[in-house]
Amino acid sequence: MKIKDVVKTLEMFAPLPLQESYDNSGLQVGLTEAETSRVLLCLDVTEEVIEYAVAHQCNLVVAHHPLLFRGVKRVGDSTLVERCLRLAILNNITLYAAHTNLDNAKNGVSFQIAEKLGLQDVTFLRNESRGDVHYGSGAIGHFSTPLNEADFLHLVQTVFQTETFAYARAEKKEIQKVAICGGAGEFLLQDAVAQEADAFITGEIGYHYYHGWEKHLWLLAVGHYESERYVPELMERIIKETYPEIETIVYPQTTSPIRYYSKRI
Repeated sequence: MKIKDVVKTLEMFAPLPLQESYDNSGLQVGLTEAETSRVLLCLDVTEEVIEYAVAHQCNLVVAHHPLLFRGVKRVGDSTLVERCLRLAILNNITLYAAHTNLDNAKNGVSFQIAEKLGLQDVTFLRNESRGDVHYGSGAIGHFSTPLNEADFLHLVQTVFQTETFAYARAEKKEIQKVAICGGAGEFLLQDAVAQEADAFITGEIGYHYYHGWEKHLWLLAVGHYESERYVPELMERIIKETYPEIETIVYPQTTSPIRYYSKRI
């Protein structure tokens, strides 16, 4: 099997034209004509990820976040991007990214989160189209029965596997209809209100966005990494549906550099 076969499978599910204009999904480094039998899946590309790929004989790394997002004018060792580029090339590792095209695809990132939460009748939060291409942003669905505040917050903490997260209460005491966006989703807040969601869950929300929604919906920011922690699992599912014989490895460690200090004062 060639790397280009794996890439084709990913792009059939999440075509590159679905990516946002600012994005750089697709091939990052390497040759797609090379053969592969083992793929490493991760959220971010770091030196540790590439070293793990080398140690486990994976010559293809598929990440959610592109390593090459902004321009690179030199390849030395002064930045993480430069060091990862050198390390990948020296070890013949091909790097590929499925980012906002996977966010915007039907049954993509936000749908995966909805599945983990146990939501039903999930649809796009915002429908989009470019010519004949139809896609969307975020997702919205509902629980079979409403949850009270304590049960809802406990579910969120459990699903996203986080000790702490930010949230703003709403006046409503029960939560049933939930809107979701993996990553930085505050741009969909008005859509969540328009669709009468009881809560909106995303990875990041700017401070000022928390104000003034208490009559409409709960706001929850669980962390960027935490909101997308199941993306490698989604990519694994996509690949395995077409190539069940290929070996896939989900990188077992967090790639988030963020830590939370929680000592009482």
